[in-house]
Amino acid sequence: MVRKAKKSDIGQIIDLLHQVNMVHAELRPDLFKPHTTKYDEQELETMLGDDQKPIFVYDDGTVRGYAFCQISEVSDDKLLQDIKTLYIDDICVDEAARGRHVGKALFDFVSDFARSIGCRNITLNVWEGNHAASMFYKKMGMKVQKTTMEVIL
Repeated sequence: MVRKAKKSDIGQIIDLLHQVNMVHAELRPDLFKPHTTKYDEQELETMLGDDQKPIFVYDDGTVRGYAFCQISEVSDDKLLQDIKTLYIDDICVDEAARGRHVGKALFDFVSDFARSIGCRNITLNVWEGNHAASMFYKKMGMKVQKTTMEVIL
């Protein structure tokens, strides 16, 4: 089942953060340091209290996946339309639980949550070369909104 994360989940979330970091470190060692995490326990505890940055977990007795989200709104902007967006900052399925529809359950839950709070869309970033993630997101109905490009000097 998918639910909002709580303090007792932090240790398991840290383990999953290590898995995600290693995917990124192997894909882009020029950018990502191996064997670390994006957030530490204190940062996670603070985030759990921030309604603008909800964290959801898939829990079957063990946390098998998570989705870190951020809610943003544009209002009365000179250029942009008024819009409320849910950005998936990070999503992970435990390596041991892949193929068991954990990612789909998380994505569906986040989609329902976003609709329930009036979001127009869901956005996320995926690293070039992470083909499994790209294929999953496309299967969930996502399409490219914009592309970030680089030249390495």
